[in-house]
Amino acid sequence: MHWFHRFKLDSFLYPLLGIGLCLLLWYGVAGKSTVTQTKDDWGDTVTITKRHGLSADLPTPAETWEASRSYVLEPFAKRGELDQGILRFTWLSLVLVAQGYALALLLGVPVGFCLGLSKTFAKMFDPIFQVLRPVSPLAWLPLGMVLFLSAKVEMPGGTAYTASELAAIFTIAICSMWPTVLNTAVGVRAIPQDYLNVAKVLKLSRTKTLFKVLLPATLPYMFTGFRLSLGIAWLVIVAAEMLTGRPGVGGFLWQQYNALSYAHIILCILTIGIVGFILDRMMSLVEARFKTA
Repeated sequence: MHWFHRFKLDSFLYPLLGIGLCLLLWYGVAGKSTVTQTKDDWGDTVTITKRHGLSADLPTPAETWEASRSYVLEPFAKRGELDQGILRFTWLSLVLVAQGYALALLLGVPVGFCLGLSKTFAKMFDPIFQVLRPVSPLAWLPLGMVLFLSAKVEMPGGTAYTASELAAIFTIAICSMWPTVLNTAVGVRAIPQDYLNVAKVLKLSRTKTLFKVLLPATLPYMFTGFRLSLGIAWLVIVAAEMLTGRPGVGGFLWQQYNALSYAHIILCILTIGIVGFILDRMMSLVEARFKTA
């Protein structure tokens, strides 16, 4: 019974209390509407609505829900290219994130192993990587648009990638690969020399040394990089969609910003945060599964 109460408080009540406090703070900062009625010069009644508060234009939680209810209650509806349910927008974004993230891992893991194993490779390319790593996705995306300006890739299933989609995948991959590269390199360098000596004594081939010694010892570091890369990939897709205007959470956010629809902007922010949290938890579960395997 004591365990039940402890679990209930730690896992349910405390998060609800934190959410409630945040909503209360949001309500206190948001603007409130006041409605007054006056007479005009012809004696007609005129209703005037004014907002006041610390941030007069910021909608309250109730106003945000009222304006965003159709996007939440009909999450997969499609009323137009940029007027869809919030989960449909999220799915469109996640498809590109998965492709760019997979490309980032395919590139990042081998490069990380090369950095960790070869001092010559590290001396040659580590300065270049350190220069490229802080570059913003807002800078990479225009380069991607130039690289794929006239490109159009058609897959066997009939799926075709436009230049903006290829540029977005390129930007996600190039921006999110660096945590995987650096953490993999750190993991390889942290492998005890005794492990490598045992591999030499047993006369293991390079392939067996890689899969039996190097990879298992480096895996915890790699998963740290994977989680960081996934978070960056999800951030980059929002910026990419805002710049290209393609359908997705970022594209919807940019459209609503131009329309001055602050309630929908808040809906997008909450969606981005919740999806990012879920992705991180899923990666944590995968990491735990590999550790127990």
